[in-house]
Amino acid sequence: MNEESTLSEFVPEESDKQEQKWEEVQLHEVAYKRSDNVDPQEVELEKHIGLEHIDPNDPVPDWESLDDLSSTKRRFETGDILFAKLRPNLEKSAQPDFEGVASTDIFPIVAESDVNSKWLLYRLSSKPAYDYARRTSAGTRMPRTSWNLFSNFNFLLPPLPEQRKIATVLYTVDQAIEKTEKMIEGTKQIQRGVEQHLFREGYFDHDTIEQTRLVTIPGDWNFDQLSEHTKESAFGPRFGSERYDEDGEIATLRTTDLDDNGHIDLDDMPVADLEYDEVEEHILKPGDFMITRSGTTGIGTVWENHHKPTIPGAFLIRFRFKDSLNPNFMKYYVNSSLGRRRVNRRAKGGVQKNLAGSDLLNMRFPIPTEEEQEKIIEVLDTYQARIQHEKDYKSQLQALKQGLMQDLLSGKVRTTNTNIEVPEEIAQHG
Repeated sequence: MNEESTLSEFVPEESDKQEQKWEEVQLHEVAYKRSDNVDPQEVELEKHIGLEHIDPNDPVPDWESLDDLSSTKRRFETGDILFAKLRPNLEKSAQPDFEGVASTDIFPIVAESDVNSKWLLYRLSSKPAYDYARRTSAGTRMPRTSWNLFSNFNFLLPPLPEQRKIATVLYTVDQAIEKTEKMIEGTKQIQRGVEQHLFREGYFDHDTIEQTRLVTIPGDWNFDQLSEHTKESAFGPRFGSERYDEDGEIATLRTTDLDDNGHIDLDDMPVADLEYDEVEEHILKPGDFMITRSGTTGIGTVWENHHKPTIPGAFLIRFRFKDSLNPNFMKYYVNSSLGRRRVNRRAKGGVQKNLAGSDLLNMRFPIPTEEEQEKIIEVLDTYQARIQHEKDYKSQLQALKQGLMQDLLSGKVRTTNTNIEVPEEIAQHG
């Protein structure tokens, strides 16, 4: 079994479907909930898994130390399936390769001896299982399912050899996804190191490196107030929520449409029933620089284009720069660890920090020549392109996995007459 396998390899002959019958079962018939409640300060264990340590559709959980935990937890063993009973709409389940304790909002589920627990993990990570958990949940703000209800989840159970083969196929895709995630994180780490060098020492060779107001930059770079390189700036406009209309003609860019590196997700931007004339001065133009001013502050982005006229949301500040400052250079600088730290020191307030446009305009930034700005952008664009390529590949793998889960777990596509070598990582789970 390898990462290049396709669905066509698992299509059976009709006779095979007749030979290997699947049994209709309920979850409680093939698995049970581990119910060992423990005081984390009285057990000789080191790792705790809460809901925040499980990412949606990711079978590998994170964890934290037990050091400062005091409330009752639920013990789990290596290979137990951890299924989030709280807010099952978040679709969180995982299978740790270590023992520890979990939040009481998580079911530790143990497969019976004639069930492969890796296969059961995928069965419980499927849309039908999450949908059933949602339907059996009670509560409005924080809906929870119960084991008494969720354990009645009904599904088809293949023979153990076929469980192992199905688990092997899906595990192989998961391994490819994990490898891709490591590639993404590795490239990000390299980019962070390159940013440190470029924003401290520059792209070209410089005679001197100086420290100016706690900022280390080449001696021949300018260290100017942003206002010196800004033609105009403005907050995004405010309007009532009743103006949002899926048939509207004006799109709105929100802070939630940006990731931490300033990439814009155009697909989820809401549209509003606004007249062009009333927001004309706010319509974004290619090359406009924006920065988040509330919530997660200090994320910079540069507008490119959209098929609908678009305005920035009220929690974004829009800048138009003079030719002396490339907006993409500014984006990379404020999104770097150096720039983000400096910008966020300007944020004011308690729990909800806010950036003022006037504070940013008065703030000094390192400004190299236009030529050196371009070179720095070219270097960092290369790393971003690599990261985006890997993210696109990860999305393809995730789509492949969803398709495989739907077909393999339902029995639509069978593996019984295929030569799939089951690795020890799968066989050890039953």
